[in-house]
Amino acid sequence: MQSLKRARVPNCWGFIDGTIRPICHPSVEQEDYYSGHKRVHCVKYQSVVTPDGITLSELGVFEGRKHDAGMFRESGFYQQLEAKARLPNGNNFVIYGDQAYGIRELLLCPFPGHRINEDQQNFNTSMSTLRVAVEWSFSKLVAEFAFLDFKKNQKLLLQNVEAMYKTATILTNCHSCLYGNQTSTFFNIEPVPLEIYLNVNNNN
Repeated sequence: MQSLKRARVPNCWGFIDGTIRPICHPSVEQEDYYSGHKRVHCVKYQSVVTPDGITLSELGVFEGRKHDAGMFRESGFYQQLEAKARLPNGNNFVIYGDQAYGIRELLLCPFPGHRINEDQQNFNTSMSTLRVAVEWSFSKLVAEFAFLDFKKNQKLLLQNVEAMYKTATILTNCHSCLYGNQTSTFFNIEPVPLEIYLNVNNNN
């Protein structure tokens, strides 16, 4: 966690981001699932990844046109943070996301604009590097389950696209518990043992 301490956020436990997964061109509600930014029909998920490379929360599925801020508001995730991330001493746990989420007490974002001081710029640079490292977890999921990246196989009306993606996420987490991942290596934090992640009770 030295990298988080150097960025002056030792209480940051996770990184939030929206994940886009392309889908086959839908026959209905095409506009709802079209991302003008990415110029592709897709669905989106809101993911929170911890520094050990584990996807701790994955909410969705959301229409492709929905922005990250809209997903965050609709998901109710911040209300969960308020219930679980506050500490009596005031040193609350926080997560980090891009500027789309907007800074809050329990959610940090980059300092906006170009007229920021040196300390603020250093903070933005440090956290940007850490955030990219966490995005490796998204790449690992698709690498382990390549069919998720084949949009012609992601037929929204014929398949349970959401179930496939979330099942793959759980299995990728299991793989990380056993073998680690690029993110956990970067942060020098080992994922929890598989039996703890799966909450397996061996006391028969």
